[in-house]
Amino acid sequence: MGFEVPEPYVWDESFRVFYDTLDNEHKNLFKCLFDCTNSPGDGKCLQSLLTTATNHFKTEEAMFSKSSYADAASHKAIHDGFLADAGGLSTPLPADKIAWAKDWLVNHIKGTDHKYIGKLG
Repeated sequence: MGFEVPEPYVWDESFRVFYDTLDNEHKNLFKCLFDCTNSPGDGKCLQSLLTTATNHFKTEEAMFSKSSYADAASHKAIHDGFLADAGGLSTPLPADKIAWAKDWLVNHIKGTDHKYIGKLG
């Protein structure tokens, strides 16, 4: 998409959005994808990724609402698109689908989430 996917696939300070709750949730998403990479046949990893993403998006969107974030609707639509696509995945996860999810998360945080830095309460 645009930003380089780190290898090994771990969160680093370049992904920081400066909201501790969201940074911790982003770290968890990285861990879920790291785990799915190492265990593509484990349905628990996939379920954990989907649950973690869903819960994170709800947290983020609640912060948007509380702060009257101007880009909330378009940002939510991006979340909804990811969940629709990821919800169609099944195990064993093909390598190209894992690569897609990793790329999506990296580019979403750096390209979309970084736009809300300093704008949420």
